[in-house]
Amino acid sequence: MILTQELQVILFKPQGSIDLEGGKALSEQMAGIVPQAHQLWVIDLAEVNFMDSSGLVPLVKGLKAARQSGCRLVLCNVQAPVRLILELTQLDSVFEIFPTYEDIFTAGNNSLVLAA
Repeated sequence: MILTQELQVILFKPQGSIDLEGGKALSEQMAGIVPQAHQLWVIDLAEVNFMDSSGLVPLVKGLKAARQSGCRLVLCNVQAPVRLILELTQLDSVFEIFPTYEDIFTAGNNSLVLAA
């Protein structure tokens, strides 16, 4: 018997600033989706040019909700100002960060199998 599990990708593409207001919008968007096992949540930060500490809250909450539900949350296209905030808070070692959206799915990245 062969069992395959399709990976469902949920893509979030915030824009502009993730500050107190932008963070609330991202939190609301993420709260509207119930994380399920075998989902992949991708937060594409290509169009985010600023993030402050209050913008980290929805990312951390999202990561916690994803992990508790057996799904995976990754970041991609992280711009320099946002990467700096992640590095200063040492969250760059907590989140999986990929250079581009396509890099998440490359053949060399077989870590897409989700741990139960």
